Amino acid sequence: MTLLRSALLASALTLPATPALARDMTPEDVARIEYTGTVAVSQDGNHVAYTRIHSPDVTAGEDNGTPDQQLYLADGAMDVRAYLPEDMSVSSIGFTPDGSMATFLWSAEDDDRAVWGIPVDGGSYRKLAGVSDVAVRGYAFSPDGGQVYMLTAAAPDEDRDAEAEDGFNSVVYEEEFEFNRMFVADVTQAMTGGDVDAEPREIDVPGYVSSFDLSPDGETAMIVSAPSPLVDDSLTSQRVHLLNLASGNLLTVETPGKLGDVEFSPDGRQLSLIAGVDENDPAATTLHLVNTATGEYRALNEGAAEAAVDTEWMADGRLAAIIHVGAQSVLRFYSDSGDEEREYIPGDLILTSLEQGGNRLMVEANSPQHPNELFAFNRGEFTRWTNHNPWLADIDFGEQRTYTYQASDGQEVEGILILPVDGVPSGGAPTIFDVHGGPEAHESNGWVTNYSGPGQVAAGQGYAVFLPNYRGSTAYGVDFSKQHSGNYTDPEFTDLVDAKNFLVEMGVADPDRVGITGGSYGGYATAWSSTYNSEEFAAGVMFVGISNQISKVGTGDIPNEMYLVHARQWPWEDWQHFLEVSPIYYTDRADTPLLIMHGTADTRVDPGQSLELYRYIKLRRPDTPLRHVQYPGEGHGNANAAARYDYNLRMMRWFDTYLMTGDRDAPLPPARPELMIDDED
Repeated sequence: MTLLRSALLASALTLPATPALARDMTPEDVARIEYTGTVAVSQDGNHVAYTRIHSPDVTAGEDNGTPDQQLYLADGAMDVRAYLPEDMSVSSIGFTPDGSMATFLWSAEDDDRAVWGIPVDGGSYRKLAGVSDVAVRGYAFSPDGGQVYMLTAAAPDEDRDAEAEDGFNSVVYEEEFEFNRMFVADVTQAMTGGDVDAEPREIDVPGYVSSFDLSPDGETAMIVSAPSPLVDDSLTSQRVHLLNLASGNLLTVETPGKLGDVEFSPDGRQLSLIAGVDENDPAATTLHLVNTATGEYRALNEGAAEAAVDTEWMADGRLAAIIHVGAQSVLRFYSDSGDEEREYIPGDLILTSLEQGGNRLMVEANSPQHPNELFAFNRGEFTRWTNHNPWLADIDFGEQRTYTYQASDGQEVEGILILPVDGVPSGGAPTIFDVHGGPEAHESNGWVTNYSGPGQVAAGQGYAVFLPNYRGSTAYGVDFSKQHSGNYTDPEFTDLVDAKNFLVEMGVADPDRVGITGGSYGGYATAWSSTYNSEEFAAGVMFVGISNQISKVGTGDIPNEMYLVHARQWPWEDWQHFLEVSPIYYTDRADTPLLIMHGTADTRVDPGQSLELYRYIKLRRPDTPLRHVQYPGEGHGNANAAARYDYNLRMMRWFDTYLMTGDRDAPLPPARPELMIDDED
């Protein structure tokens, strides 16, 4: 242990020299970060398209709004071009089967979202297909390119709309479901600039369809659906169905767990399917092969300490898969029979998605020093094609690495540590724990800075940041993630205290200046650490978090998922237990200055969860610094640029007030943050 501590401090205090113009990252920088979104490769591999995701830069005076996706075409390394105007926000990009057009969903003025295309060799964009008065949500072309299959919203209800206009707009909770529909339209004329098919044909589909694809021969539709539009059903009851488009015969693949990525093999005889191994598996992380004739499936990596993330069948029949192994990632190839062939380690890149055409394989990846960008994989090499944030070259980054520690019961736990830009001072640095949600998720050693994640902004201000993959996290195997099931707070939140003790012993963290933040389940961790474990944490910033496990069941939208993979029992089976794993139960201990933030339109974790905790602490510990900030109209996370920027400013100012100083009794900072906005108006 002494050797580890000495080695860590030696590297922390002798960081490599940085360019003279290097500067620290700021909340204003976070507000303008761009990254790649979705990627498409033409079937012949000759063309690559992707979307650039960008939010309005409210710090530069741009109008507030949600992120947009702009269509780009890429011809090679750093050879990319915007193919549509910046104000055209598109989705679901692809190519026609012959590769002549890039396709996308877009809503033109006074029109519903429809399928559009633009010639790759130049020309204007044109509408290819749509359905009157409803939005298209997904599409797929027949192999010959003559037809397009569309997933659309439900049919409009004119009578209901008329009633609403008269003020009769009541909603019957969880009864008035609206199901997606599927249509097929002829696009032969629209492809050449002619008329759009005015009467697409509707196809009967099972349940609430969330996605679909066509087999390579065009004879079978692969449909992913759930019994209803309820989020709970999408997590616990989603299934893959194979619909023969000629006969109408339906084959259901009866997987018992959550579903992830599903892809047809080139010959159509198999599906690759990422799914949970049973109904209690917290996440879809196990890779399966499915026989499309029988629906039988088998796992390829069951029991491995890893998580399958995304797959693509190569044109030659091999299966490419992104596998996350703890905090790192690999690119793995399987034969069409499921035998592992070869694995490639991408250096410091974290691979996140795959797309291929004609055996050209494109990946999205991030690293500790850049968010998602586009890379080409060829002969074992990953070549970067895009750089949407060139200004990041001027940022002085804190050193980032993975660390493994031993919990008090002997379990090894991994996390990501970011050291302060100027090194660790004597006695340790103020340290922020950034706890991920889920907990069926994991942190990778890649880009971790965002509006709610302090990351490199905190490192530039003298903080260390630790992102723990505590028990319940994915990418360490199903057994590791299931250690959380039926065990709210312990061992998962005990892992956080053990991590703090480890970092203190290593000389990284000042024991009196360790704070915590997180959203959703990470918000639950923050609430627990600010009440039950208040003596351990000097400041907390809780976002859309859980405070009462009893009322959470009754007010959230995933009660069955919580039962199956989290609690493993219902509150009425043991009311006292559910109270004793609720932070409100321990508000008499709440000595940690706590900033609570929540969107008012959150359906996953009801905003009342934050209000309950605020009210209990206010009543029981009135001298504890406490503030509750509500974001009108925001859901389970902030979507609008202004709300994101505001959040980042408030989070960092709270930590500056209580964690940097170590003063738990400091007065509340001003209620309104100081906005650094360049607005001539």
